[in-house]
Amino acid sequence: MSDNLFEIFQLHAPKDRRAEFLATESGRRLTYQDIDEMSGRFARLFADRGLKKGDRVAMQVGKSPEALMIYLAALRSGTVLLPLNTAYTDSELAYFLGDAEPGLLICDPRRAEGLRPIAASCGVPHVLTLDGAGAGSLVSDSENLDPDLGCVPAAADDLAAILYTSGTTGRSKGAMLSHENLGSNTLTLRDYWGFTSDDVLLHTLPIFHTHGLFVATNCVLLSGARMIFLSKFDADEVIRQLPNVTSMMGVPTFYTRLLANPNFTAETCKTIRLFISGSAPLLEETFTAFRERTGQSILERYGMTETTMNTSNPLNGERKAGTVGHALPGVSFRVADDSGKALPDGEIGILEVKGPNVFKGYWRNPEKTAAEFRPDGYFITGDMAQVGSDGYLRIVGRSKDLIISGGFNVYPKEIETHIDQIEGVAETAVIGLPHPDFGEAVCAVVKRDAAGMPVAEETIIKASKDALANFKVPKRVFFVEDLPRNAMGKVQKNVLRDEFKETFVSAA
Repeated sequence: MSDNLFEIFQLHAPKDRRAEFLATESGRRLTYQDIDEMSGRFARLFADRGLKKGDRVAMQVGKSPEALMIYLAALRSGTVLLPLNTAYTDSELAYFLGDAEPGLLICDPRRAEGLRPIAASCGVPHVLTLDGAGAGSLVSDSENLDPDLGCVPAAADDLAAILYTSGTTGRSKGAMLSHENLGSNTLTLRDYWGFTSDDVLLHTLPIFHTHGLFVATNCVLLSGARMIFLSKFDADEVIRQLPNVTSMMGVPTFYTRLLANPNFTAETCKTIRLFISGSAPLLEETFTAFRERTGQSILERYGMTETTMNTSNPLNGERKAGTVGHALPGVSFRVADDSGKALPDGEIGILEVKGPNVFKGYWRNPEKTAAEFRPDGYFITGDMAQVGSDGYLRIVGRSKDLIISGGFNVYPKEIETHIDQIEGVAETAVIGLPHPDFGEAVCAVVKRDAAGMPVAEETIIKASKDALANFKVPKRVFFVEDLPRNAMGKVQKNVLRDEFKETFVSAA
């Protein structure tokens, strides 16, 4: 047996391959035997198209069981998966294809005509199609192929996937994840979160991202468990399915939408042993409201594209609002200054992590890779963090979101937490905008609470002056209908900075 992650999945699969692996909202069901056969046919097709170990397979397709099988087929064939956000435009796709040079692109049939010339210009020799219903040339061209392919041996350091970062600062970079990165992390999560073959996971996440593709799916596969595989998050459908499952993974937006639904009750959740949240910070008020409604505390954890999961609140023990818990077994972290020197607990610094989960570097970018690692192997995450007196880790923001106003460092999370508690405020994003005197001025972008009392700019500024040092008080407050978010629910502060960058900020 090699270190190929597919072989590890096989080792932990149910002995009876007729056991169910997933079910969709439409009633479609796949067994573990179906995994063997479908992934085998797809892997056979990859080989027939001339793909060899180490070649890249790019996919930009809707969520479907077949799309999940592309991932498993890539592992099985020794190729490297390149999952791409379905929102990427043709020009964005051209960059990824040109950078990764895949041997195959799998796309939605509706976009195939436009993407074929782009793929050809990037040197991609093959294009196959797959739609959200699981139909396309990928399926039709493979349906008569022999699925009994075996599995290409892989070493621990062999690449399993390349995931491109969000690219909020410059061009996106391809994070190279190995079979060991993914396998070691998921085995740790399975045990830390207590997943067993008795679990049924509610899967509502997209599968072009670490959270849905690797964390959620791999936990099921390495437990011999099963999942309800929804094409997207829909609060009514989630509430309908909750009595049929034991666990759910989601982003904070999912939980706020559930709380806004009057049909979401403690009775709805009585079969659930674990709610997990990640990919974006969970507001403390959401944590508290969820606990009051259901009697359950959401488990918040911390990870990123380059490392999968690093820390987690405990399965058994206190889950603390506003924190991401402790380092996972086998992972170490430190909060450091700009030189990499560890800071005492209580001080804010840059979070650095080390462990078998940490990626191998950025695809074809050795300079950037070298810049992001310390000589002793710690990866510089770019997240600002603090270890509290209770030993729990708190993420206070991204280093690029740090505001330097009048020579003082301002950490947006502290101000956001304060403003979010003001009556009439639903959610806040604090950003720095150019200012002639201060360099940067602290500004708040606020989404009002539709159900609360109307709140005005002067009310927020006055309340901030009463609670915060003057250099932290917002100079301006802007109101928006919604805060811009990426596909995983993270507020896109770069979009807000760009939108309001020309706004005159008074020095008063």
